[in-house]
Amino acid sequence: MSVDEIKKLIRDIPDFPQPGILFRDITPLISDAHGLAAIVDQVAEPWLGKVDQVLGIESRGFIIGAPVAYRLGVGLTIARKPGKLPYLTVAENYELEYGTAALHVHQDGLAGRSRVLIVDDLLATGGTAMAAVRLAQKLGGQVTGCAFVIELSGLRGRQRLEPVVCSSLVQYD
Repeated sequence: MSVDEIKKLIRDIPDFPQPGILFRDITPLISDAHGLAAIVDQVAEPWLGKVDQVLGIESRGFIIGAPVAYRLGVGLTIARKPGKLPYLTVAENYELEYGTAALHVHQDGLAGRSRVLIVDDLLATGGTAMAAVRLAQKLGGQVTGCAFVIELSGLRGRQRLEPVVCSSLVQYD
């Protein structure tokens, strides 16, 4: 599936979650069988044989991360909002373009897995992804890369994540 075909399945929602934010909604993309298969295969392809574990970021990172992990033949660790994981966690606070938040991972979530791929639906300013990078590093993981479906290149999140290698399927200014 081409970039243009993927973009046609991404819905723009203005002023969500607050005025001035243009939300890129992947639900039409993932509800399309060909769209879902294409993004899973295309997100996974550059990372085949290069990672030991996928770290999916809540919540759309779970949707993409689980089949990507399956495609790569590795497991999935999840990074969740506070209070959502039942076991002992490690936390990382971060800033969003419209507020602050935190991510938690089970303290044993990356045990014995050195090469980590962080997966999420969208890269904006890089705050959420950088929090996931720091969490993986706290747990002893080496972040091999970050993979996204969408990148808002004008917000320079990729630069914030350097030197971590990032891949994305579609970019918007």
